[in-house]
Amino acid sequence: MKIIVIIGLIAVIASLFSALYFLYHDRGGRRMARALTIRVLLSATVVAFLVISYKMGWIAPNGLR
Repeated sequence: MKIIVIIGLIAVIASLFSALYFLYHDRGGRRMARALTIRVLLSATVVAFLVISYKMGWIAPNGLR
């Protein structure tokens, strides 16, 4: 489970940096907007995966002691 979440977060960060690249090279535009849209969709997917995993009992909160 940790690996899946980490891969998702790395994909979100990669999409964010690609949007930054397109911002500087294209001065904004379609490619930057597409990269940011992908970032939002990836973030929502990671959150949905975590919620579903919690509801299915695949992950559990450990809490602080």
